Amino acid sequence: MSLPTQINEIVLENAPTTGVVVQLDKADSTFALKSQPFDKDQVKDKQVVVKSKLISNDPTQRGWIQKGRDPRRMYVAPVKEGDRMMAIGIGEVVYSKNDSYKDGDLVLGMVGWGDYAVLNPEQINTQLIVQPGVPLSAYLSALGMTGLTAYFGTIKVGQLQKGQTLIVSAASGATGSMVVQVAKHLVGAKKVIGFAGSDDKCKFVESLGADKCINYKSDNLREQLDEALEGEFADVYYDNVGGEILDLCLTRVKQFGRVVACGAISGYNDPSKSKVTQWGQIVSNRITVQGFIVLDYAKEYPEALAALGKAFAEGKIKDESEVVDIKGDLKKIPEVWFRLFEGKGPGKLITKP
Repeated sequence: MSLPTQINEIVLENAPTTGVVVQLDKADSTFALKSQPFDKDQVKDKQVVVKSKLISNDPTQRGWIQKGRDPRRMYVAPVKEGDRMMAIGIGEVVYSKNDSYKDGDLVLGMVGWGDYAVLNPEQINTQLIVQPGVPLSAYLSALGMTGLTAYFGTIKVGQLQKGQTLIVSAASGATGSMVVQVAKHLVGAKKVIGFAGSDDKCKFVESLGADKCINYKSDNLREQLDEALEGEFADVYYDNVGGEILDLCLTRVKQFGRVVACGAISGYNDPSKSKVTQWGQIVSNRITVQGFIVLDYAKEYPEALAALGKAFAEGKIKDESEVVDIKGDLKKIPEVWFRLFEGKGPGKLITKP
């Protein structure tokens, strides 16, 4: 593969405090498209140059660009204004000064938003060996960080056991849809209840194995949840949204139950929507709430990926991805990403640049 003469990338132009402006032609756009000349002589020892193949879209990226956040309170360094926007993705090596990688290798790492990237060794998670019959997108969803997030959050943090009951919010989303499958088909949960934003999304969630999915926009939300629980309480609540759904589920988790605090997407663009009013439930019912970042379990990735790979091969879990091909129009990368906050379709959202 020929080397590029320039690298085109999306950079953070104006770090947001509330809303994000993803249209690059607007004066107050959060992002900007930049180009810089490339010469292979610029590549340093141990670095590799990759062509972006697929880019992961994740809600957590919103936190990486928030203006005024204290870096000491973040699990990754924030993106600074003028810097390339970070994103997990899959790249194909086109030039290498690292003996561990050669031209044509596929790597999973922090490729960011752009057509090509120059990566340091610490920005590469792993080299990918794509198995026959497995779509490349699966390595960003069921067999990638999304699958790992569901796996460790459900099994290690939530400590879900066979025969127990789990509730999961944003159940039609990338992580939530994998939580449903891990809980039901790997752990053997007695009951899995999901929340999603439409009746169609709920049908999708139930097709993955959920016993019941509730449209959180319904008027009788609490009554539907109580009916699904059949008078009992949940052992585990896997929280991806925060806010009102978290408040409700804190009242429906059993004594000494567990809450997996994986995300709070309801408040990423408006923190006021993340308020919790049922904190007393945690005290009176001795509920364990644990914040969770999948990077905490990096040493256990091989074990988890082996389990997920086996389940995928046996048909117990599915790759439910939507790959949006922007055909080289990099200006669309932020727009595709922002669909995460606008009620996108079910499953994992991936960009093909």
